[in-house]
Amino acid sequence: MHRFEIDRAVFFGLLSKIWGMAAGPTTAILIAFCFTRELQGYYYTFATIVALQVFAELGLGSVLVQFASHEWSKLSMDKSGCIVGDKDALSRLVSIANIAFKWYLVGGILLAIGLGVGGYVFFSTSPDSGINWTLPWFSLCITTGIIVYLIPVWSLLEGCNQVATLYTFRFFQSVITGITVWISILAGGGLWTASISGLVILLGSICFLKWRYWTFLKTLLFTKPQGLRIKWRADLLPMQWRIAVSTISGYFCVSFFTPVLFKFHGPIVAGQCGMTWCLVAGLGVIATAWIMPKIPQFGMLIALKKYKELDNLFWRLTKVVVIITALTGFAIWFLVYILYAFNLPFAIRILPPLPTGLFLLAQAFLNVSIPFSCYLRAHKREPLMYLTLLAGILTGSSTLILGKYYSVTAMAAGFLTINSIVIPVVFIIWYFCRKEWHAET
Repeated sequence: MHRFEIDRAVFFGLLSKIWGMAAGPTTAILIAFCFTRELQGYYYTFATIVALQVFAELGLGSVLVQFASHEWSKLSMDKSGCIVGDKDALSRLVSIANIAFKWYLVGGILLAIGLGVGGYVFFSTSPDSGINWTLPWFSLCITTGIIVYLIPVWSLLEGCNQVATLYTFRFFQSVITGITVWISILAGGGLWTASISGLVILLGSICFLKWRYWTFLKTLLFTKPQGLRIKWRADLLPMQWRIAVSTISGYFCVSFFTPVLFKFHGPIVAGQCGMTWCLVAGLGVIATAWIMPKIPQFGMLIALKKYKELDNLFWRLTKVVVIITALTGFAIWFLVYILYAFNLPFAIRILPPLPTGLFLLAQAFLNVSIPFSCYLRAHKREPLMYLTLLAGILTGSSTLILGKYYSVTAMAAGFLTINSIVIPVVFIIWYFCRKEWHAET
């Protein structure tokens, strides 16, 4: 396991991803058996609208991880949970926390109100199906707003290299939440299921933080910065707005395939694409499980100017990501091929081998680029914003045109073509930025 860079954080991160891949289909089967078609439509529409919480965050969570990791290189946690070390680093970390909690407090409130009002107008003006959605919807909006307020806690803990404990908690939390969802569905919870799972997440989070990191959080929340400070406009904003543009661009890009197919080719093809995309997205999730727990280490090594150690870690992780991506991608494609070769009943629920293979190959390109983008962002810079924005515009346009006038295979081919052009540029940018940034010191 050590040879494959699997430590405790990576191990539980992988378990969480594997659990998610197993729990998702189970939940879908239960919904199909226990919900009416109308209720199922409301349930998934709830989830789609709530996913707009990305606009309340605007990339700040990723920025917090990078900045906190740089300060944590001069800090540590003693046995009582207190933060000890360099006073200026602690002052900067506390100032980062102050900015983050204020941002997410306002963002959580605005999100809850915006989702509540916007969703009410959306569902009220839709055809009446006799579903009692009002109270479950407002309950979900309030719960989501509170969950958003906790985002900086997880980002700061991750940036402060608490990834082993944090990823262990996330695994057990995902298991408990999944089981709660299944029980709620079977017990007739209906649309309240989403709110119930949110409440379980909140209660579990509060208990975990109170037990493990209460002193740590009190230091960040109630300590006044006594030395140097991080300022939002001067320090965080230059990186945040770039990541926000990249995140929003990617959000619309990835979410565009199924709606376009539904609009121009009907629900059957759209359903096949949706289920296939879950498999393709799983390829990305499994591979990145190695990278995300290591991001704080990237930042700490950069802050200490240990570039040789940084590069050694980076190349070991990149090698693992390439191997896992290749093996997992081929396994997924081969499974689809077998389903179609033997005309198994499940085959009609997913796309044929050709478009599936094109989507998988395009995702493989993205997977290989992820370590390079994480390496760059760990320097508290975002040189890929314009490239990401261009890729989002090209992919969105390609999806719309090819999906409308041709087929899902043409759409997948367009996605692969754009990635095969854009991703090599990521490598070039990484090479020159690394050479320039490390020469500066």
